[in-house]
Amino acid sequence: MSETDPSDPSAAPSRPVVRLRPKAEARAIRHGFPWVYADELVTDRRTQALTPGTIATLEDADRRAMATVTVNPKSKIIARVMDRDPGAAIDRDWIAARLAHALELRARLFEAPFYRLIHAEADGLPGVIIDRFGDTAVIQPNAAWSEAMIEDLTAALVAVTGVTTVVKNGSGRARGLEGLPEETVVLQGVVAGPIAVPMNGAIYMADVLGGQKTGLFFDQRPNHAFAARLARGARVLDVFSHVGGFALAALAGGAEAALAVDASAPALELAAEGAAAMGAAERFATRQGDAFATLEALAAEGERFDLVVCDPPAFAPNRQALEAGLRAYERIARLAAPLVAPGGYLVLCSCSHAADLVQFRAASTRGIGRGGRRAQLIHTGYAGPDHPMLPQLAESGYLKSLFFRLD
Repeated sequence: MSETDPSDPSAAPSRPVVRLRPKAEARAIRHGFPWVYADELVTDRRTQALTPGTIATLEDADRRAMATVTVNPKSKIIARVMDRDPGAAIDRDWIAARLAHALELRARLFEAPFYRLIHAEADGLPGVIIDRFGDTAVIQPNAAWSEAMIEDLTAALVAVTGVTTVVKNGSGRARGLEGLPEETVVLQGVVAGPIAVPMNGAIYMADVLGGQKTGLFFDQRPNHAFAARLARGARVLDVFSHVGGFALAALAGGAEAALAVDASAPALELAAEGAAAMGAAERFATRQGDAFATLEALAAEGERFDLVVCDPPAFAPNRQALEAGLRAYERIARLAAPLVAPGGYLVLCSCSHAADLVQFRAASTRGIGRGGRRAQLIHTGYAGPDHPMLPQLAESGYLKSLFFRLD
């Protein structure tokens, strides 16, 4: 492609220019906010004709260059800030520098290479998620630019980290919002089967090709560890367990027994494999079914547990779903609270960025009260440090975990 071809995602310095509307909040961009919404940008025919993922120079309404951005006319987030330098060249070397910066933090935090390596905007690669499983890395290219530059992204990832296998997980709601197709494919190397992931003394089995998201949720690592401290000698119920989540961490922490509940039979099979791999199969059981129905059934059976954890998917993935999502969180708390033995613990989690901490905590405490229990809030947990938060972007701090002790 020529230097002036607007469809070349790395074209610089001769590249398209996009401009903020006069009433757009240019100050927010200058102060680090990474997104430009469609109603904030001048969307003339030239801008609308840009190929999704095009790299452009962003100007304010007075035609002063502000930043290097990637543009997707098909998305409500029409521009994402790539670099605050308006003349930055977005190429393989630029990607490698961002990866190396992210890797330096993770290498300080973790002894073994199992972590989230790239957490999108917070790590300077907008819309990109990369989880590392030893010598295997899974990329979620959820922004058009990363799909267009997937070869450069893969090559830089291999060069910086030394991983030998790279998987592209092109699924999920975020790609749909960008107008991108769903596709999961091995870009480099071979995936022989589920990968054993050591974490908090437990062993999790990650299906990096067919599992949810990238195959494992690293974000709950510190909350798993805190729950494990409460689980010594306890009977544990882990609802929405996925591949073992809190249940396996609790077993590693000395739980007497753990029951994992999930709607997915394959996920529970992986959880059982993890329990067996860590020598805890005899203390581990699974129950497949709808979480709400299973909570009701356990109550009817007279079951009680010393530690109950509910870690559901996002009930409020956007503002339109907020009201219904908060009702769902309240219902979960109402159904779970009666299952906790006196003096036991209830852990309620939310990964909905649309529901902030205050709203989620209020819904949870209402549900506990409606479940006939009185609670102490003893701890509030968030995502681990391999999921850094961009302070200007509330969406990057999505995870909340509330730890209650029930009378």
